[in-house]
Amino acid sequence: MTTFTVWKFDEPERAERAAYILKHAEAEGLVKVVDHAVVTWPYGAATPETHHENESSRRHTGWGAFWGVIVGGLFLVPIAGAAVGAGIGALVRATEGTGIDRDQLETIRTEITEGTSALFLVTDHGDLDRLGERLHGMHKRLIATNLTDGEREILLETFSGGNP
Repeated sequence: MTTFTVWKFDEPERAERAAYILKHAEAEGLVKVVDHAVVTWPYGAATPETHHENESSRRHTGWGAFWGVIVGGLFLVPIAGAAVGAGIGALVRATEGTGIDRDQLETIRTEITEGTSALFLVTDHGDLDRLGERLHGMHKRLIATNLTDGEREILLETFSGGNP
């Protein structure tokens, strides 16, 4: 099953370390990483930084667009009043049918703040419990969404220009 997960860390550099651990876990067959992005929000920065890695050039554009919509919609819209609701509403519409709901988006938005970081993942056939063990002691919080095959296809079609 394909899973969208967000691991939040209490320090800006920890998500990069978790991404390194993730690569080793993938090499050991613990998880298959479809794609991932690291969001770091250093102290004193007005907005977070996003680092996206994908080894497949065919998928790079689609997943880059996905991460851009998610991160841009969560962190680059105004943070006050009705504009927040409108921004989240637009993001909910953009991710409709992917298994990512409003509550999860709002949780991600409120949890990832200055001085934290996050590892955004799309994985197949992973053992999230065992992966979590690898990240033990890193002061993390997991927000997960399990995507069905149909939701995964919608996600890929939406963000890959129709080339799942």
